[in-house]
Amino acid sequence: MLTWALTFFIIAIIAGVLGFSGIAGAASGIAKILFFVFLVLLVVSAIASAARGRPPV
Repeated sequence: MLTWALTFFIIAIIAGVLGFSGIAGAASGIAKILFFVFLVLLVVSAIASAARGRPPV
């Protein structure tokens, strides 16, 4: 998912340089959404892993 966010970020940069502001804005919006979804999934995964990794008392 992080690679998709990076891909859309690069598309936004290239479109911005070439003057396609509409495409650049849309691509950067998609990249932001994917990045935050990646962060949320990373935190949830880390919490789930920590919860399962504790030895039973």
